[in-house]
Amino acid sequence: MEHALALARDAGARGEVPVGAIVVRDDAIVGRGGNAPIAGSDPTAHAEIAALREAAARIGNYRLPGCALYVTLEPCAMCAGAISLARIERLVFAAEDPKGGAILNGPRFFEQPTCHHRPRVERLGDALASGTLLKEFFRTRRNKA
Repeated sequence: MEHALALARDAGARGEVPVGAIVVRDDAIVGRGGNAPIAGSDPTAHAEIAALREAAARIGNYRLPGCALYVTLEPCAMCAGAISLARIERLVFAAEDPKGGAILNGPRFFEQPTCHHRPRVERLGDALASGTLLKEFFRTRRNKA
């Protein structure tokens, strides 16, 4: 999770919402991502999507069985859908997202009958560090406005 947190810090330094994600397979990082929707003018450029794309390209398959996705913030509905389609075995996230999350909050994506693949979900990592990073980012942005 420390690698994902470092990617989140990098995203925040670029002016993006500080979220980072990594995909791990056989104890090796095969995909990395930090939020970049502003820089890429791409609403789908979330950290999880970037990490999944890199992992799929590296592995050579859009399905990522046997992989774990570590992310600093509870994934949104879009990312939950991508996680399911990629057949991620294990999803690990640090901080809950009561407003935009879709795993423990909101639509609870993996509990829906239309969800075809449900990863094992775990909370792990420093939720306080992830949450503090996000709160500080938004506090700074509000003060600039």
